[in-house]
Amino acid sequence: MKVKGKPTRTIWLSNDNKTVEIIDQTKLPFEFKTVKLKTFEDTYHAIKEMLVRGAPLIGVTGAYGLCLAANQNKNINFIKDAYDHLKSARPTAVNLSWSLDRMIEIAHNSDKNNIIKNLYEEANKILEEDINFSKNIGKYGSDIIEKIFKKKNKIINILTHCNAGWLATVDWGTATAPIYTAFNKSIPIHVWVDETRPRNQGSFLTSWELREHGVPHTIIADNTGGHLMQKGEVDIVIVGSDRTTYTGDVCNKIGTYLKALSAYDNNVPFYAALPSSTIDWSIKNGSEIPIEERDKEEVSKIKGKNSNGFIEEIQIIPDNTNVKNYAFDVTPRKYVTGIITEKGICGASENEILSLFPEKKL
Repeated sequence: MKVKGKPTRTIWLSNDNKTVEIIDQTKLPFEFKTVKLKTFEDTYHAIKEMLVRGAPLIGVTGAYGLCLAANQNKNINFIKDAYDHLKSARPTAVNLSWSLDRMIEIAHNSDKNNIIKNLYEEANKILEEDINFSKNIGKYGSDIIEKIFKKKNKIINILTHCNAGWLATVDWGTATAPIYTAFNKSIPIHVWVDETRPRNQGSFLTSWELREHGVPHTIIADNTGGHLMQKGEVDIVIVGSDRTTYTGDVCNKIGTYLKALSAYDNNVPFYAALPSSTIDWSIKNGSEIPIEERDKEEVSKIKGKNSNGFIEEIQIIPDNTNVKNYAFDVTPRKYVTGIITEKGICGASENEILSLFPEKKL
């Protein structure tokens, strides 16, 4: 997608074709800054501290992290240790383990003379796959939006939660890919953007990238979605996913479950947009998905721009107050209208998901 009119990806190789560059998403929307990753430790920090975030982008970044480990030391035991360390950075997003598993297999099947070359080739392949997956999700998802437009013949109001945009992938996004594709097809749309506390990925990131692309949107408080649905002001909900079971339970940013309940109660279609790399083929029930807990300061403090134009962080709760900070929740499959993947759209059930991916039949 574009930043100030210039085509931009979230991750790329420097001119030396070894160093990895990323957008530091912790600085957005107030500052656009890029960071160079030179070691697997740099990569771990970038994933853990959410300089990069979003399941697909975490996966791609992890893949390049193993390339950087090989640059540091070609010894397979060193690379295996880096693999284990990187895998622990974010436990919920399954794309990280998916990409690292691919990479470590390449490492095991390579000798020291070609291991670096082979790892970079595989990481580049994972990156290009992610872009193509997102484009296809955009194509299939925009068809849903177009059908709703043809039926209602009005501006289509789309609600999304968190940031499943191009900032969460290499390009295009998952939940936003149908939005960008529909917008580019001149389908009249408007996006309700949940602020998405506590890290405000909606108000900070989704709104920033939609603005850069010129997509009409409005930021709303997290608890506004149900009210809008009751008033008939939401035509479709599209969210992303950090891990989806092969039976259709969708794990996504905390608060997604509440949006699904509201959509279900108000007959608003609720879709999860995700690449097949986000499907966990080993987990049947969403209750088995590990839910990451993050630092309490993400809840107790908030960052923003003060009246003098400086960025500062302030405390917003009383001293000595207990805090729980769950990063994700699970939406049971019965509340999910459908799943939008790079291979098409299916219902949230084992049979329908496997119909798109028959090679995964257990």
